[in-house]
Amino acid sequence: MAKINFGGVEETVITRNEFPLSKAQEILKNETITIVGYGVQGPAQALNMKDNGIDVIIGQSPDFKSDWDRAIADGWVPGKTLFPIEEAAKKGTIIQYLVSDAAQRAVWPALKECLNEGDALYFSHGFSITYKKQTGVIPPSNIDVILCAPKGSGTSVRRNFLAGTGINSSYAVFQDYTGKAEQRTLALGIAIGSGYLFPTTFENEVYSDLTGERGVLMGALAGIMDAQYQVLRKNGHSPSEAFNETVEELTQSLIRLVDENGMDWMYANCSATAQRGALDWRPKFKEATLPVFNELYSKVKSGEECSRVLSSTGAADYKEQLGKELKELRESEIWATGAQVRKLRPGK
Repeated sequence: MAKINFGGVEETVITRNEFPLSKAQEILKNETITIVGYGVQGPAQALNMKDNGIDVIIGQSPDFKSDWDRAIADGWVPGKTLFPIEEAAKKGTIIQYLVSDAAQRAVWPALKECLNEGDALYFSHGFSITYKKQTGVIPPSNIDVILCAPKGSGTSVRRNFLAGTGINSSYAVFQDYTGKAEQRTLALGIAIGSGYLFPTTFENEVYSDLTGERGVLMGALAGIMDAQYQVLRKNGHSPSEAFNETVEELTQSLIRLVDENGMDWMYANCSATAQRGALDWRPKFKEATLPVFNELYSKVKSGEECSRVLSSTGAADYKEQLGKELKELRESEIWATGAQVRKLRPGK
């Protein structure tokens, strides 16, 4: 474990130097990893572990034909490495519970009957355990309950793995029955290709994750883009100009500079006019949005956001309603413009 100073705060992280893949392979050599759910995180984590020499099988309901067929297309073989959920769960010693949060509540009564003493129940999100009063996911006391949460989508987890880099992941132990829960967790984190691992709790993972998704990562980002685009269009700018100044320059240029060396470096490598304006307006945006973030975090911590997720995603017509919302977003002028802009990029 390495001690790293993050902005004046010392934290412990685990890198591949302290915990090489060979150590992970040794810890997991007698384990069978069952991936329950071949939707978002399942394919990436399963394929990464398979490529790293870990014994992996898939548990996926054949009723969800698209996910079942995707597993087959990825090389998993029905009856050998691909099974219905309960059959796969009974074969595994580490059960990676990677179906959606709403599905975890629905599948849990059947899954818990498949767990044996000494098994490990693995999550990539603290949702079901943190909000157990609402989800009903209460693990038996004779298993390990662990978490490894990549800080990126399944697509990015796989893409970065293939590029030789990796997505950073948080990890936590909720219940250590065997005395080896932490070692199992770290081994799995390395096996799925994490860039580095940092400790958290199930509660902190879900509080930060839900806040981030609704905030900067997705909700706030999209909302701010909509607002700036609307102002530019209202003042006579063309769709192409408004989109390029709102989205294209961010995604194709500026955010890459931030990624390379940080926000100050990005400022330093922009024009003096851009620097001065950004530095002046940054505190104004912080002041305007801080109350919204405080409200958001409060609702996440209270469980209000959990209730919203479970009630909406559990509705019979959820996929239909989601399709309508995404269609509206896709066909809005800003993102219809974006589709055309992407087609005009060199090489497309």
